[in-house]
Amino acid sequence: MGKIYQLKREQQLHCDIQTAWDFFSSPHNLSRITPEEMGFVVLSNLPEAGIYKGMIIDYTVSPVLGIPLRWQTEITAVNHQKSFTDFQKKGPYKLWRHHHEFIPNQLGVLMIDTVDYELPFGFIGKIAHDLMVKKKLNAIFNFRYRVLEELFNSA
Repeated sequence: MGKIYQLKREQQLHCDIQTAWDFFSSPHNLSRITPEEMGFVVLSNLPEAGIYKGMIIDYTVSPVLGIPLRWQTEITAVNHQKSFTDFQKKGPYKLWRHHHEFIPNQLGVLMIDTVDYELPFGFIGKIAHDLMVKKKLNAIFNFRYRVLEELFNSA
C-alpha cells in the first residue's frame, strides 16, 4: 500500500451560496480555474445544469511535458448547496478523491477543498511526489485561488 497524501485548502468567497454552488457544480467552469499549461479539456458532452451523483466526466489533461492523459471522474456524492465529491475512475493517480464543501457565513461562503490522493508505482511514486507532484498540485490550487479571488472577491 502506498502513501495517501492530503491537500486541504480554504477560501472565503464574497457571494451567496447559490452563486458559489452554480459555479462549482458546473464541470464547464473547471478549465477556467485550471492553469492553461495543464491543457485541461472537458471531453464529455455535459448539460449546463449542475452535477448529480453518478455523473461521469471525461477530460484530457497534460500535467507533464505537454503529454495528454485521459482522466475520468465520477461524482460519487452530492449534498445540494453543501458539498460534492469527485472520484477518479481512470487517470494518472492510484487514488484521487476531491471533496468540495461550501459553508455559508456572514461574509458569503467558505469553500473547503480536501483532496486525498495516492500515486502509483510505490517508492517511485513517492519520489515523483516529492520532486514534482506536490509542487504541481500546490501550483494548480494557488492558481485556482487567484482566479477565484478575481471572480468573487474583487470590488
